[in-house]
Amino acid sequence: MVNTTLPANIGSAARAMHTMGLSRLSVVDPKLPIDDSSVSHAAGGSELLASALITPTLETAIAGCQLVFAASSRSRHLPRPVVTPTQAAKIMFDFIDQQCSSTDPKQANPSKTTNSQLNIAILFGREDRGLTNEELAVADYHIQIDANPAYPVLNVASAVQVIASFIYAYAQTHLQTDDSQHKQSINKSNQNTASSMIDLHLRQQWDEPAISQQQLQQLTQRVTDLMVKRDLADSDNLRSLPSRLSRLGSRLQLDQKEYQLLSALIAKLIKE
Repeated sequence: MVNTTLPANIGSAARAMHTMGLSRLSVVDPKLPIDDSSVSHAAGGSELLASALITPTLETAIAGCQLVFAASSRSRHLPRPVVTPTQAAKIMFDFIDQQCSSTDPKQANPSKTTNSQLNIAILFGREDRGLTNEELAVADYHIQIDANPAYPVLNVASAVQVIASFIYAYAQTHLQTDDSQHKQSINKSNQNTASSMIDLHLRQQWDEPAISQQQLQQLTQRVTDLMVKRDLADSDNLRSLPSRLSRLGSRLQLDQKEYQLLSALIAKLIKE
């Protein structure tokens, strides 16, 4: 939750998360601290609220995340792929399955990425104006909830409740259905929605773990620095260059080895 105004909404979000089986809440630079109104609105989610992580910046909150979603009632400048809550849940669980089942082809050992190391974030914005263009730009996907087009804006805690409920519902199906039945169900669902969906390039199963959001932003900064040094960009007028490079990085879906190769290449070019 980014830069929330009302502490009560933080408590309500904690309650919604607890109801739907989610347990990790981060609050970025809240305008007011968690207080008694937060606790009263948290109800059964009081322990989740008590363990909430308060961070000064969004970059700090998502530094260790490999996959980031942003809840938004509309796309803005340089939009990311837009998905429904159900599609977002599928992407999340496919990503978890693929990362946890990846193996080293030479050693046939499980990937170093484990459930405890996998981090997926969903960003929720301010009560009055949601997320900024810059905050939306760090997400790999934007989640939009189907709503009245005349007024598609939900209270932030309500948005948490809705998206969390879709994740919970998908998780139950995912856990209770064997692989063959699950694939048949997903293929049928994809066929039914293909006509209304944009083409998405989902995270693939590589032989190395996916890079984190922090690594993606570091790579974006290094490429920007290289372009400035080579007179391909003006340091005083970068405009949307960093956002475009970040979006390109999300689309490439880099793994750890690819990140190391590009980092080494960029470092060499900067020194020359």
